Amino acid sequence: MTTEEAQQEVIDQFDGLDDWMDRYSVIIDMGNNLAPLPENLRTPDRLIEGCQSRVWLDAQKDASGKITFRADSDAIIVKGIISMLVDVLSGHTSKEILDTDLHFIHDIGLDEHLSPTRSNGLLAMVKQMRAYAAAFGATV
Repeated sequence: MTTEEAQQEVIDQFDGLDDWMDRYSVIIDMGNNLAPLPENLRTPDRLIEGCQSRVWLDAQKDASGKITFRADSDAIIVKGIISMLVDVLSGHTSKEILDTDLHFIHDIGLDEHLSPTRSNGLLAMVKQMRAYAAAFGATV
């Protein structure tokens, strides 16, 4: 599945939901479906700086060059947000990740319904995922 197809799947989950309480419920459900990050990966070097809540992000590159992200958060909405990013970007190469325009954030209206601190956290999450992709791309 391409990053574009993955974004469309996220967008489709919000189709027909005009009420933001319903949308937040979907985001929370996405976070609840995120596989827990093992305790041994919840280390300070995996914490994303710039997030008000704690968000851990781990990235691994396999032999084919695809990056797998795993993440967790101690805040339910934030866990749902990082879950969407993991769903869209995981399983792709550095180039694919760096070339992806994450338009789903705007398309579902998330960018307009986050507090300033959560918006900063979202930007920090995207920045860290792209930093991992860039670092893995440089080691090819």
